[in-house]
Amino acid sequence: MAGKLCPKLILEGTRLTRKTELAFALNEHERITGRRAYRYHTPLVSGEWCGFTNAPWGRGLLNYLPEEEALALSAYEAWLNLFAHMRYYSWIVDRFHLSTMLVQQDLHGHAPDFSTLEERLVELGFRLVLCTRREETFPQALAERLAISGNPSQYDGFEGYLREQERFRDLARNSRLPQLELDVSDASLDELCHSVADWLEADGGLTLPGERVQLGPKGPHAC
Repeated sequence: MAGKLCPKLILEGTRLTRKTELAFALNEHERITGRRAYRYHTPLVSGEWCGFTNAPWGRGLLNYLPEEEALALSAYEAWLNLFAHMRYYSWIVDRFHLSTMLVQQDLHGHAPDFSTLEERLVELGFRLVLCTRREETFPQALAERLAISGNPSQYDGFEGYLREQERFRDLARNSRLPQLELDVSDASLDELCHSVADWLEADGGLTLPGERVQLGPKGPHAC
């Protein structure tokens, strides 16, 4: 039996770079989380969850207030503990600490120091996928998003996303995480998933070393 698939991916990037679509696709892709005979409850985590306030599009891990920073850092600690306790499982994260750094710098002129968090993420085998797109493809992507968004007022002109994309590149360059910059401009979701899988396979990012567990009488299952 091949090694258990337990990749750990953080998807980052500016808006309109298909992060959430790709996260869902990766979380169900055979080369990433394995072949399944039925749909299984694999975890998908998002830093965009607005769980700090009782309102739609409220505050959470990215856009918290300065007085909520201790709460946000405690939430990050909780996620890290869960990732560590469930080390031999696959984790797909749609926006995380790089987004927090960028948003907090914009909102409050201060970004938390996540150097220790990154050390722990590296130890756990996490990798970074920086989703980007070519400049000329932003206008069409924005038009498509505005046609379906439940909150179109949150979207500004695409020029701001171009600037933000470069800032994400700067944050990624300073990150310790193994990383892949993925151009989402033209490829299908399946093609993008295969690109990520190729990258993970090339350097062992799909599995983690550890003790083999003897299978029970029912044989292997999806977890």
